[in-house]
Amino acid sequence: MTDFQEQLNHISSYTSKLLRKKFGRGPELCSGTLSERYLLLHIRGFISPMEEVLLQQGMSKDVDTARSVIIAHVLEELKGVVQISLEVDVIEYYQDWNFPNNTGVIILVFEKEVEKKSITQVNNIGEFEKEISRISAIVQKVPDEIEITPLSDTILLVKREGILIQIEKALISKGYKNELLITKDELEKEYFHRYSRFNEILNRVVRDIFIDWDVEKDKSLMVFILQ
Repeated sequence: MTDFQEQLNHISSYTSKLLRKKFGRGPELCSGTLSERYLLLHIRGFISPMEEVLLQQGMSKDVDTARSVIIAHVLEELKGVVQISLEVDVIEYYQDWNFPNNTGVIILVFEKEVEKKSITQVNNIGEFEKEISRISAIVQKVPDEIEITPLSDTILLVKREGILIQIEKALISKGYKNELLITKDELEKEYFHRYSRFNEILNRVVRDIFIDWDVEKDKSLMVFILQ
């Protein structure tokens, strides 16, 4: 059996080098967490000088759009390295960035489980799921399915399926996918950050919430980074 920690260190180091190659500078920290079918790369201290200027001018949407395009190329290269290192196929990947906190995540989803199920216990997991449903319903609808996976003591991954309403599906079919994603990004993050009770429910401080969507498959992955 492969030494997963050694492979994680290699993948994290390779990711930092890829980001430096594509952006002209690498992150201050890139750490990997592996659990079940997920590999999460938590990235900190990664805003280039050009992006910093644009962010100061209030152009966060432009920075987010440009970064997403470049990160897509990074992911294609990273995918091959991960598949060889962990001997498993990558079937999906997600990404999100919190510019005010200068943090981000990259999530790779595997076709099969490569690491044992986490034994991390989450307090009030039922109430936590209800709160996700409540906020999701305010913004769009209650998800058809919610699956919560603790990746570590400080990282919770939430998969939501069946989250799109009919008007969103119609916008996607008419070619407005990018506009919809920008709107969802702003709206969902605002509500999940400002109008939720996660700190109270988990009895932990939520430092970061990351969200990305696969609208073609009508699903979303969320990551909660806890204090």
